[in-house]
Amino acid sequence: MAKIVDARGLPCPQPVIMTRNALQECAAVTTQVAHEPSQQHVARMAARSGCTVQAEKLDDGIYLHIAREGTPLEHTVPQPVGAAGEGPLVLTIPDESMGRGEPELGQILVRGFFHTLGEIEPLPGTIIFFNSGVRLVVEGSPVLEDLLSLCDKGIEILACGTCLDYFGLKERIAVGEVSNMYTIAETLLRAGRVVSL
Repeated sequence: MAKIVDARGLPCPQPVIMTRNALQECAAVTTQVAHEPSQQHVARMAARSGCTVQAEKLDDGIYLHIAREGTPLEHTVPQPVGAAGEGPLVLTIPDESMGRGEPELGQILVRGFFHTLGEIEPLPGTIIFFNSGVRLVVEGSPVLEDLLSLCDKGIEILACGTCLDYFGLKERIAVGEVSNMYTIAETLLRAGRVVSL
C-alpha cells in the first residue's frame, strides 16, 4: 500500500522534501498537494528519481500517485537524466547584464549572447535564471524573443520563484517556468557541466 504524504498548504520545497524522504522508505507514495506549482515540483523530482507519476484532482486537493520504475501508471512525466557527471550542460544567469563594469554595455552584451546562443553547439539542456537575472524572463525583456526560440529548441528554462517574488515579477513571467531552490539545486548537482554567465 502506498505511503500517504499530506503536504497540502505547505510552502515549497517542503512537499518535495517530504515526498523524496517517503520514496526512500517505500516503493509507492501518494502525495497530496493543494496547488499546481507544488504538483509540478513534486512530479519533476519524482521523475528525476526514476519514478512514474499519475496526478488525480479531487475536491480536497491534488493527489500524486508515485511509484518506482516498473510500476505502470497512466500519466508519466519525462524520465530523469543520467547519473551525476553524465547529465546535460546547465547555464546559470545571475544578472540581467553580462560582465562587470558599464551597465549599458553589459545589457548590450547579454542581448548579443542570447541572440547568438541558439546558433551554436552544444546547446544547454537547462538555463537557470536567479537574482536579477529573472528580469530577463518577464514581459518586456530585451531577450524574450530569443528565449522563446530556445524553448522551441527544447531547452528547459527555470526562473527562481523567490527572486521573482522579491522583485514583484512573478505575475509577469513570459517564458519558462517558476522554480524553487530544491529543483535548482538538484538540476545543478545532476548537471554534467555548469556554466555561469
